[in-house]
Amino acid sequence: MAQQRRGGLGKGLGALIPTGPIIEVPAAAEAVPEPPPASEGPKPVAGAYFMEIPLKSISPNPRQPRDIFDDESLQELADSIDEVGLLQPIVVRSMGEERYELIMGERRWRAFQRLGREEIPAIVRSTQDDEMLREALIENLQREQLNALEEAAAYRQLLDDFGATHEQLAQRVGRSRSHITNTLRLLNLPPNVQVSVAAGTISAGHARALLALDDPAAMEHLAKRIVAEGLSVRSVEEIVSLGEATAAPVPRARRPKDAPEPALAHIAHRLSDHFETRVKVDLGRHKGRIVVEFATMDDLERILSTMAPGATGALNDLDD
Repeated sequence: MAQQRRGGLGKGLGALIPTGPIIEVPAAAEAVPEPPPASEGPKPVAGAYFMEIPLKSISPNPRQPRDIFDDESLQELADSIDEVGLLQPIVVRSMGEERYELIMGERRWRAFQRLGREEIPAIVRSTQDDEMLREALIENLQREQLNALEEAAAYRQLLDDFGATHEQLAQRVGRSRSHITNTLRLLNLPPNVQVSVAAGTISAGHARALLALDDPAAMEHLAKRIVAEGLSVRSVEEIVSLGEATAAPVPRARRPKDAPEPALAHIAHRLSDHFETRVKVDLGRHKGRIVVEFATMDDLERILSTMAPGATGALNDLDD
């Protein structure tokens, strides 16, 4: 049975491209009009639209120069998609009769196949004008309110798939280059922490403070503390700078008690018969001990009279 598809908490460029058929724009109308208020949502993108496409309807690009995909990194990508969702849709072109050919994103497409998914989010494009698509997407990025993880995924896809530069993004969306760089770093967070950022349980400021840590386990542990203790960004920065952010301690497994050696067990059995009571003989790493049990003072006197007859007088002195 096919695994149920799990949607992502963020959509990246998928949030910037309206769903629907391609809108053909006459050449005379290519001038970009004044953008309407951001509340109206993304404007239609000429030559592209967003939809979810059955994996079986997509064929790889025969001109793809890369034909070897590292199995371990592909599995890591699949695990990340399974945890967070696909933030960067693949890019395809229509081949007619509900068939599509991959243009960008073969690793994402292969990862979805590993997960047993039936459909994958995709940008369907009909134009070959990369610059026009890039500019339209950047304009929608400026208009649409995305969460920090969606914003980071949109930046990454514009850089990788559509040939944008940090300078272009910074100028067009009215942000500093450092903001672009720091936002992109959010994609380096462990999947569980990315989910928290996308869901809004921790802020982008918290996430950037966590990125100062090298250990993913320490990031996840501190992220849980942020939620549980309501830590501020400043508090998280202080914890990191003081070196107090560590992974949750692993519970120490209790050392199983060594089974008694046959020789010690035999001696304990002989002593038990001799004193007519339970006797334990233990041998530790540096020393051993013999434990003789007794029930009453009379029982103790009986055992001592057998073990050391002269010692019974000490008991009589105690009674006096």
